[in-house]
Amino acid sequence: MLGDRACCVVSRDYPMSLEQENNRTCTNYEVDKNDGHAEKRKREEDEDVEVIAKKSLKQSDDPTPLAVGNTSAAPVEASDDQHAGDSSSLFLAIGRDNSISCLIRCSRSDYGAITSLNQSFRELIRSGELYRLRRQYGVVEHWVYFSCQLLEWEVFDPTRRRWMHLPTMNPNECFQFSDKESLAVGTELLVFGKEVISNVIYRYSLLTHSWSSGMRMNAPRCLFGSASLGEIAILAGGCDSQGNTLSVAELYNSETGTWSILPSMNKPRKMCSAVFMDRKFYVIGGIEGSEPKVLTCGEVYDLETQTWTEIPSMSPVRSVAAREAGAPPTTEAPPLVAVVNNELYAADYADMAVRKYDKLNRVWTTIGRLPERAASMNGWGLAFRACGNRLIVIGGPRTMGEGFIEVNSWVPSEGPPQWDVLGRKRSGNFVYNCAVMGC
Repeated sequence: MLGDRACCVVSRDYPMSLEQENNRTCTNYEVDKNDGHAEKRKREEDEDVEVIAKKSLKQSDDPTPLAVGNTSAAPVEASDDQHAGDSSSLFLAIGRDNSISCLIRCSRSDYGAITSLNQSFRELIRSGELYRLRRQYGVVEHWVYFSCQLLEWEVFDPTRRRWMHLPTMNPNECFQFSDKESLAVGTELLVFGKEVISNVIYRYSLLTHSWSSGMRMNAPRCLFGSASLGEIAILAGGCDSQGNTLSVAELYNSETGTWSILPSMNKPRKMCSAVFMDRKFYVIGGIEGSEPKVLTCGEVYDLETQTWTEIPSMSPVRSVAAREAGAPPTTEAPPLVAVVNNELYAADYADMAVRKYDKLNRVWTTIGRLPERAASMNGWGLAFRACGNRLIVIGGPRTMGEGFIEVNSWVPSEGPPQWDVLGRKRSGNFVYNCAVMGC
């Protein structure tokens, strides 16, 4: 393809229209037309991809290529004629293994253009091999997936500050207006809802850039707590189709597409939140039973010992205004919590405060303020998420159907909360669902 010349990966200006790309198994997104700096960013990205590809070869301490076909990191011997004349070599001049070494260091924003080169590149992207290798070598990019319209999902890349659109979902009308939960795990975005009397899951695949349905949990539910760690996710609690509050937990493996029942929690709970911290799964807060009793305790699940342990007073304190008003607990959003660098943070929407959990003393302390324009309705419509080494808050002011969505970012390792606005766009709605995919 490139002959015997030295080569590198260079991003090109391929069409970004979803309609034109439907027959390809690639990850091109429709860039938001409101992005006034798109052309400038495109030129910068072209330069970035070229530099990354060149550096990936220069920075290799061992010139011997890695065996990547079976995701092994063991060095292998390479012959002079290895892959010669074979399209599977990707870049002929440097061989398949060095080609993949370059590609895993490229931004996944460029994978859509890369799939346009030939069938081998398309198959490589679609197989998920690149994403497995990125995870193995610690190359991770975090994108924010959120929905402000019932069937529409948008994507925000906080590094390149680019807005994109996913294909529109096509469920029935019952699902459209049902309560939904969302979860990003591996290279998938899962959206949980209800169709007539049964629970249903819609799955967006980053590999095929399409939605599908038909997946089922062992214990279908809604209003659960969930979190992901790499290719696995755990869901706990919630309520079934008859409204019974559950204590059951399940593990989902996105590589195999399988669900496994885990030991049940000590207490049934719904409208709870969940995070991974120190490679353990925590469930925080929630409501117990048909009579709405607010739970202040949390529970931690140890994946090695497969046991649950209750932790008292782990849930952030319920707002004073809500307690004084006597508002039912179900009117408030589940605890807004997120973990960065194995530290747990919470957003207090009533006091507009950021709190941090002291794991040793098991207490919450206020460390700063939320962004001033992060509006919500009892916590609903406000997204508070971990995104790599930063915390993000997605929300914004609105009046009479007019408003904005802002993506605010703070890096905890850099000091007390100082929020930077990464992106802003018009929106007449709150944020209904939000998830962060790191791959």
